[in-house]
Amino acid sequence: MARYLALRVLQAIWVLWAAFTISFVVLYLLPADPISIAADGGGTGTPVDKAAIAELQARYGLDRPLWEQYWTALGHAVRGDLGHSIATGQPVTGAIGDALPATLELTGLALLFAALGGVALAFASTYSRRPWLRSALAALPSLGVSVPTFWTGLLLLQLFSFRLRLAPAFGGHGFAGTVLPALTLALPIGAVIAQVLTAGLASTWRQPYVDVALAKGGSRWWVQRKHVLRPASVPTFTIAGVLIGNMLAGSVVVETVFARQGVGRLTQTAVLAQDIPVVQGIVLLTSVVFVTVNLAVDLLYPLLDPRIATRSRRAAKDEAADDRFGAAEGAAIHG
Repeated sequence: MARYLALRVLQAIWVLWAAFTISFVVLYLLPADPISIAADGGGTGTPVDKAAIAELQARYGLDRPLWEQYWTALGHAVRGDLGHSIATGQPVTGAIGDALPATLELTGLALLFAALGGVALAFASTYSRRPWLRSALAALPSLGVSVPTFWTGLLLLQLFSFRLRLAPAFGGHGFAGTVLPALTLALPIGAVIAQVLTAGLASTWRQPYVDVALAKGGSRWWVQRKHVLRPASVPTFTIAGVLIGNMLAGSVVVETVFARQGVGRLTQTAVLAQDIPVVQGIVLLTSVVFVTVNLAVDLLYPLLDPRIATRSRRAAKDEAADDRFGAAEGAAIHG
């Protein structure tokens, strides 16, 4: 177990380094100059004093060779210093910290809606005995995935904010101001959960031990909850990291449509201004969330399906036996 955890931590460090390096290279290859964009903050196009631009470039280290900028930025990032925003001068950690609570509120509620809706739809589509109803319910996730997020948001705004006036249209706070953005963000995520879980449930229902549980007198509902759900949910947890990544990416669109402040809006602003330190800070934040979620899922696998733990223990025993056999054979040869 310790070896497995050490390997996963090394993989996580590799992912974080790769994300930082790729974002650094891509941002510095862009043709525009972030200092010129920041100096012309009003967007008037008025020529900016070259001496002022040179002073700002020296302040942020952009006048040094690219390799030196990279090593300096990487060293600071390892120590937890993500630098300062070129556009505002605010520390990157402070900017992300200010935007993070609103995004956590949005994504937390959206994840709750997506999980409840996706699981309920998967249960209904596999539990029903009517073929036409199962087919109709199984087709709904594909529709949810294909609908653009911004179109869903605009539709919910038009219906619940402008016509029914049940929720604030823009920039709302609390549950009333978050429910529409959360529903918009939850729709494609819940559709993916329903697709994967439906396939897992359908496959698990065909396993021999399920037939045994039914033959012993268990109802379909009891068997589905007690014997089918846990092993069938393993593929759903496998894509948890991808779903979290999609949710963070979708927050950019949702926070823009609903005029909410958060990491999504901060990302949009930083990309438009080519604010390199802020973009890199957000990339690192997303990477940390991704590797943490995937590590947690890997650790949950044996709890969801005991067969995985059994196979892992058997593989460990086989590996240990091979090592002992190799050592004994080597001793016999040299002895």
